[in-house]
Amino acid sequence: MADNRLIVALDVHTLDDVKKLVEELGDAVSYYKIGMELYYSAGPGVIDYLKEKNKNIFLDLKLHDIPNTVSEGLCSLMKHGVSIFNVHASGGYTMMKTAADKIRQEAEKLNIEPPKLIAVTVLTSMNEQDWKDMGNTDLISDRVVRLAKLAKKAGMDGVVASPQEATMIRQACGDDFLIVTPGVRPAGSDINDQSRIATPAAALQNGATHLVIGRPIRAAENPRQAALKILEEMENAVK
Repeated sequence: MADNRLIVALDVHTLDDVKKLVEELGDAVSYYKIGMELYYSAGPGVIDYLKEKNKNIFLDLKLHDIPNTVSEGLCSLMKHGVSIFNVHASGGYTMMKTAADKIRQEAEKLNIEPPKLIAVTVLTSMNEQDWKDMGNTDLISDRVVRLAKLAKKAGMDGVVASPQEATMIRQACGDDFLIVTPGVRPAGSDINDQSRIATPAAALQNGATHLVIGRPIRAAENPRQAALKILEEMENAVK
């Protein structure tokens, strides 16, 4: 029943909240995202719990620092055995390449499959006015594609980007590049603090490989039914 292309964002504060939602979703969901909010409050114990439940994990900590600090930080996190890590593409080519090379070397030493490493392009909460206020003169979409191409050159496995840019990234970076898209909202859902959004079907049709969805599932009256409805839309999108 579960589809690994759907990643449910666990944007909660406690392990008890995680357990409640994971139990409710059951076999409908196999992939979860742990972000700063949860990791900083509940710690690595939440990863242990999800692994006990045989769930895949995207650890969304968006590392952004000098190359050595980021690469060593990722190596420290590798002990948890998650499937996907991410860094900020704006950290630059050297930071991304150092991180990608280091975790693959570390994985080889440990004789394990290296986790996927993806780069955050431009946050999906960012709109064109926010972008201009930061002094940028190019379009968000142009910057996203430029950062995606840089990430691929640095050896990253993919990027985080809005579904609105997925088509351009797919054209620029090829078929084997991961495109993980937050800002996915089923028709009729509140957009909350997201700006550049799309429906699940549109995101997949645009080229997304994974959809990160939180509030439309977590805040639903019946989270399992909400997840199943999204899964149905995802299935129909590729027919």
